[in-house]
Amino acid sequence: MLGLAGAALGACAPAMQVAPGPAVMVPSAGLNQQQFSALNDVEYALRPADVVSVTVFREQELSLERVIIAADGSVIMPLLGQVQAQGLTPGQFAGRLEGLLGNRYLRSPDVTVNVIEYASHIVTVEGAVERPGMYPFQPGTRLSGSIALAEGPTRVARGGEIAVFRQVEGGIEIAKFDYAALQAGAMLDPVLQPGDRVVVGTDRLSQFWQDFLTALPAFALFTRI
Repeated sequence: MLGLAGAALGACAPAMQVAPGPAVMVPSAGLNQQQFSALNDVEYALRPADVVSVTVFREQELSLERVIIAADGSVIMPLLGQVQAQGLTPGQFAGRLEGLLGNRYLRSPDVTVNVIEYASHIVTVEGAVERPGMYPFQPGTRLSGSIALAEGPTRVARGGEIAVFRQVEGGIEIAKFDYAALQAGAMLDPVLQPGDRVVVGTDRLSQFWQDFLTALPAFALFTRI
């Protein structure tokens, strides 16, 4: 049954009905909420196609005003050559550069890395929203923000039945949220990841999805399908 769910996701997701998750503000290890924890600019992990600036204090010839992270996740730096940046925060990447420069060329180098432009971040918002579609978003945008991008729920929306589908290695994961609880601050408002799919439920639910959701653990917030 779970295999069929993955195959049918594209056709059936707009009619998705889900049960709200528990109203907790602190990410729970038992419910795998760490993947939906808060994110800010300091914690943002660099990825291919991000544009960054690299400033080496008092070393203009070693600094880069604008450089695109390559498809393999690396940046070509003066003196150092190819340095891996993907998966590191700007601060971590700066620390890596400081270490490399300090080991070979400079005494106590001071490096600052800033993100100038983010790579394409797209979220799909479907179901009972005013303007379903695909929307670009800035890193750190939360689930409630994605619904706002789609101009909010419609009058027939089931606010307690919002699902987030996330493609992960080896499959798809689903999380369930309550819109009113998000707005009230009574439930963790998850930070989006590129490619997330948000579905706001309605009364129109196929029998397939009724059966599928019945099979999900009753209290699981984040479940692989």
